Amino acid sequence: MILKTFIKGPIDANNYLLIDESSNDAILIDCSSPDDDYIEEINKLNVNLKMILLTHGHFDHILGCNKFKEAFGCDIYVHEDDLKQIKYAPEMTMMLGGIRIPEVTSVNKTVKDGDVFKIGDIELKAINTPGHTEGGMCYLTNDGILFSGDTMFHGSVGRTDFLGGDFDAIKHSVKEILFNLPEETVVYSGHGGKTTIKFEKKFNEINNM
Repeated sequence: MILKTFIKGPIDANNYLLIDESSNDAILIDCSSPDDDYIEEINKLNVNLKMILLTHGHFDHILGCNKFKEAFGCDIYVHEDDLKQIKYAPEMTMMLGGIRIPEVTSVNKTVKDGDVFKIGDIELKAINTPGHTEGGMCYLTNDGILFSGDTMFHGSVGRTDFLGGDFDAIKHSVKEILFNLPEETVVYSGHGGKTTIKFEKKFNEINNM
Protein backbone atom coordinates (compact mmCIF):
# COMPACT_ATOMS: atom_id res chain seq x y z
CA MET A 1 0.00 0.00 0.00
CA ILE A 2 1.13 3.52 -0.83
CA LEU A 3 -0.21 6.23 1.51
CA LYS A 4 -0.12 9.88 0.53
CA THR A 5 -1.24 12.78 2.71
CA PHE A 6 -2.69 16.00 1.31
CA ILE A 7 -3.25 18.93 3.70
CA LYS A 8 -6.05 20.91 2.11
CA GLY A 9 -8.84 23.40 2.66
CA PRO A 10 -9.42 26.44 4.86
CA ILE A 11 -8.60 24.60 8.12
CA ASP A 12 -5.72 22.44 6.85
CA ALA A 13 -7.53 19.12 7.04
CA ASN A 14 -5.66 15.92 6.29
CA ASN A 15 -6.84 13.98 3.24
CA TYR A 16 -5.38 10.50 2.83
CA LEU A 17 -4.99 8.69 -0.47
CA LEU A 18 -4.52 4.92 -0.23
CA ILE A 19 -3.15 3.32 -3.38
CA ASP A 20 -3.07 -0.41 -4.12
CA GLU A 21 0.20 -0.95 -5.97
CA SER A 22 -0.95 -4.00 -7.91
CA SER A 23 -4.03 -2.42 -9.46
CA ASN A 24 -3.31 1.31 -9.03
CA ASP A 25 -6.81 1.63 -7.59
CA ALA A 26 -7.19 4.23 -4.85
CA ILE A 27 -9.42 5.36 -2.00
CA LEU A 28 -9.46 8.94 -0.72
CA ILE A 29 -10.36 9.56 2.91
CA ASP A 30 -11.94 13.03 3.22
CA CYS A 31 -11.96 15.62 0.46
CA SER A 32 -11.31 19.11 1.73
CA SER A 33 -10.68 21.28 -1.32
CA PRO A 34 -12.26 21.88 -4.75
CA ASP A 35 -9.11 23.51 -6.13
CA ASP A 36 -8.10 22.47 -9.62
CA ASP A 37 -4.51 22.12 -8.41
CA TYR A 38 -5.61 19.41 -5.99
CA ILE A 39 -7.38 17.46 -8.71
CA GLU A 40 -4.29 17.81 -10.87
CA GLU A 41 -2.13 16.37 -8.06
CA ILE A 42 -4.32 13.26 -8.04
CA ASN A 43 -4.34 13.05 -11.84
CA LYS A 44 -0.56 13.12 -11.97
CA LEU A 45 -0.45 9.96 -9.86
CA ASN A 46 -2.34 8.07 -12.59
CA VAL A 47 -4.53 6.26 -10.09
CA ASN A 48 -8.05 4.94 -10.48
CA LEU A 49 -9.93 6.77 -7.73
CA LYS A 50 -12.68 4.32 -6.81
CA MET A 51 -14.30 6.03 -3.84
CA ILE A 52 -14.14 8.78 -1.26
CA LEU A 53 -14.83 7.82 2.36
CA LEU A 54 -15.83 10.72 4.58
CA THR A 55 -15.00 10.60 8.28
CA HIS A 56 -17.81 13.06 8.97
CA GLY A 57 -19.85 15.78 7.34
CA HIS A 58 -18.25 19.00 8.55
CA PHE A 59 -17.54 21.51 5.80
CA ASP A 60 -13.75 21.38 6.10
CA HIS A 61 -13.75 17.69 5.15
CA ILE A 62 -16.21 17.80 2.25
CA LEU A 63 -15.50 20.97 0.26
CA GLY A 64 -13.94 19.08 -2.63
CA CYS A 65 -16.61 16.44 -3.04
CA ASN A 66 -18.60 18.03 -5.85
CA LYS A 67 -15.54 18.74 -7.98
CA PHE A 68 -13.98 15.32 -7.32
CA LYS A 69 -17.23 13.57 -8.19
CA GLU A 70 -17.30 15.47 -11.47
CA ALA A 71 -13.63 14.80 -12.22
CA PHE A 72 -13.40 11.12 -11.24
CA GLY A 73 -16.96 9.78 -11.15
CA CYS A 74 -16.30 8.04 -7.84
CA ASP A 75 -18.83 7.09 -5.19
CA ILE A 76 -18.75 9.20 -2.01
CA TYR A 77 -19.71 7.65 1.34
CA VAL A 78 -20.83 9.14 4.65
CA HIS A 79 -22.74 7.75 7.63
CA GLU A 80 -26.44 8.47 7.23
CA ASP A 81 -26.51 10.33 10.57
CA ASP A 82 -24.19 12.95 9.06
CA LEU A 83 -26.29 13.70 6.01
CA LYS A 84 -27.71 16.54 8.09
CA GLN A 85 -24.18 17.88 8.61
CA ILE A 86 -23.62 18.01 4.87
CA LYS A 87 -26.88 19.85 4.34
CA TYR A 88 -25.98 22.27 7.15
CA ALA A 89 -22.43 22.89 5.88
CA PRO A 90 -23.12 26.16 3.96
CA GLU A 91 -24.81 27.65 7.02
CA MET A 92 -21.98 26.48 9.27
CA THR A 93 -19.33 28.17 7.15
CA MET A 94 -21.22 31.44 7.25
CA MET A 95 -21.48 31.26 11.03
CA LEU A 96 -17.78 30.50 11.50
CA GLY A 97 -16.18 32.91 9.09
CA GLY A 98 -18.50 34.28 6.49
CA ILE A 99 -17.30 31.80 3.84
CA ARG A 100 -19.90 31.10 1.17
CA ILE A 101 -19.82 27.56 -0.20
CA PRO A 102 -22.20 25.73 -2.54
CA GLU A 103 -24.35 22.91 -1.22
CA VAL A 104 -22.54 19.56 -1.38
CA THR A 105 -24.81 17.36 -3.48
CA SER A 106 -22.37 14.66 -4.59
CA VAL A 107 -22.49 12.29 -1.59
CA ASN A 108 -24.38 9.32 -2.98
CA LYS A 109 -23.66 6.39 -0.65
CA THR A 110 -23.95 5.67 3.07
CA VAL A 111 -21.60 3.71 5.29
CA LYS A 112 -22.36 1.91 8.54
CA ASP A 113 -20.37 0.33 11.33
CA GLY A 114 -18.64 -2.86 10.19
CA ASP A 115 -18.70 -2.16 6.46
CA VAL A 116 -15.55 -3.28 4.65
CA PHE A 117 -14.13 -1.63 1.55
CA LYS A 118 -11.57 -3.40 -0.65
CA ILE A 119 -9.22 -2.41 -3.42
CA GLY A 120 -6.61 -4.99 -4.34
CA ASP A 121 -4.86 -6.11 -1.16
CA ILE A 122 -6.17 -3.20 0.90
CA GLU A 123 -9.14 -3.65 3.21
CA LEU A 124 -10.71 -0.83 5.20
CA LYS A 125 -13.16 -1.54 8.01
CA ALA A 126 -15.59 1.20 8.98
CA ILE A 127 -15.94 1.94 12.70
CA ASN A 128 -18.74 4.21 13.90
CA THR A 129 -17.36 6.64 16.50
CA PRO A 130 -20.02 9.26 17.28
CA GLY A 131 -19.31 12.28 19.43
CA HIS A 132 -17.69 14.94 17.26
CA THR A 133 -20.71 14.40 15.05
CA GLU A 134 -23.49 11.83 15.29
CA GLY A 135 -22.22 9.92 12.27
CA GLY A 136 -18.48 10.14 12.86
CA MET A 137 -16.52 7.31 11.27
CA CYS A 138 -13.02 5.90 11.58
CA TYR A 139 -11.47 3.52 9.06
CA LEU A 140 -9.06 0.72 10.00
CA THR A 141 -6.83 -0.97 7.44
CA ASN A 142 -5.95 -4.67 7.47
CA ASP A 143 -2.34 -3.74 8.22
CA GLY A 144 -3.02 -1.74 11.37
CA ILE A 145 -3.51 1.87 10.30
CA LEU A 146 -6.44 3.85 11.68
CA PHE A 147 -7.84 6.99 10.06
CA SER A 148 -9.61 8.69 12.94
CA GLY A 149 -11.02 11.83 11.35
CA ASP A 150 -11.83 14.39 14.04
CA THR A 151 -12.71 11.79 16.66
CA MET A 152 -9.17 11.63 18.03
CA PHE A 153 -6.04 13.70 17.49
CA HIS A 154 -2.52 13.52 18.85
CA GLY A 155 -3.14 14.14 22.54
CA SER A 156 -6.73 15.32 22.22
CA VAL A 157 -10.20 14.61 20.89
CA GLY A 158 -12.59 16.44 18.62
CA ARG A 159 -14.70 19.31 19.88
CA THR A 160 -18.33 18.59 20.70
CA ASP A 161 -19.92 22.04 20.75
CA PHE A 162 -21.19 21.99 17.17
CA LEU A 163 -24.44 20.55 15.83
CA GLY A 164 -24.68 16.86 16.78
CA GLY A 165 -21.71 16.95 19.13
CA ASP A 166 -21.88 14.89 22.32
CA PHE A 167 -19.04 14.77 24.83
CA ASP A 168 -20.21 11.57 26.53
CA ALA A 169 -20.45 9.90 23.13
CA ILE A 170 -16.94 10.90 22.04
CA LYS A 171 -15.52 9.82 25.39
CA HIS A 172 -17.12 6.39 24.89
CA SER A 173 -15.94 6.20 21.27
CA VAL A 174 -12.33 6.90 22.22
CA LYS A 175 -12.00 5.03 25.51
CA GLU A 176 -14.24 2.05 24.81
CA ILE A 177 -13.75 1.57 21.07
CA LEU A 178 -10.49 3.08 19.84
CA PHE A 179 -8.48 2.33 22.96
CA ASN A 180 -9.40 -1.35 22.57
CA LEU A 181 -7.54 -1.55 19.27
CA PRO A 182 -4.01 -3.02 19.32
CA GLU A 183 -1.59 -0.58 20.92
CA GLU A 184 0.71 -0.67 17.89
CA THR A 185 -2.07 0.72 15.68
CA VAL A 186 -0.83 3.87 13.93
CA VAL A 187 -3.38 6.69 13.95
CA TYR A 188 -3.73 9.31 11.21
CA SER A 189 -6.18 11.99 12.25
CA GLY A 190 -8.19 14.66 10.47
CA HIS A 191 -5.81 17.44 11.51
CA GLY A 192 -2.22 17.42 12.75
CA GLY A 193 0.35 14.66 12.96
CA LYS A 194 0.11 10.92 13.41
CA THR A 195 0.17 9.04 16.70
CA THR A 196 -0.44 5.54 18.08
CA ILE A 197 -3.08 3.93 20.23
CA LYS A 198 -0.41 3.16 22.83
CA PHE A 199 0.55 6.83 23.12
CA GLU A 200 -3.05 8.03 23.30
CA LYS A 201 -4.00 5.53 26.01
CA LYS A 202 -1.29 7.10 28.16
CA PHE A 203 -1.38 10.76 27.24
CA ASN A 204 -4.65 11.75 25.56
CA GLU A 205 -6.50 14.51 27.38
CA ILE A 206 -9.67 12.40 27.46
CA ASN A 207 -8.13 10.41 30.30
CA ASN A 208 -8.41 13.45 32.56
CA MET A 209 -11.94 14.46 31.59
